[in-house]
Amino acid sequence: MAEVGCVAEGRVKMAERGRAKAKRPTTTHRRRTEGRTAATTQTVDHSAQRIKTLERESERLKAALAEAEERIARLEASRAETVNRIDWVLDSLHNVLESSA
Repeated sequence: MAEVGCVAEGRVKMAERGRAKAKRPTTTHRRRTEGRTAATTQTVDHSAQRIKTLERESERLKAALAEAEERIARLEASRAETVNRIDWVLDSLHNVLESSA
C-alpha cells in the first residue's frame, strides 16, 4: 500500500487537507459592514426623495399635457370654423359671378 508522498504504482498520493474552521469577521470587516448599512440607508433615503421628485414632475407633465390637448382642440375647432367661413365666402363669390354673368 502506498504512503503519503511515496510513489507506488506510478502515482503519488497526496495528503488530504483538513477542513478549515470558519473565520470570524474581524473588527475591520464589521466596520465595513456597518458603513454599508449606513450607505444603504442613505441610498434608500436618496431613492425615496428621487421618487417623490419624479412623481411631482410626472404630475406637472400630465397637467401640461392636458392643457396642450385642450389648446389643440380649441385650435382645431377654430381652424374648422375658419375653413367653413372661407368656403361660404367662395360660394358667395361664385353665386355673385354667376348671377352677374
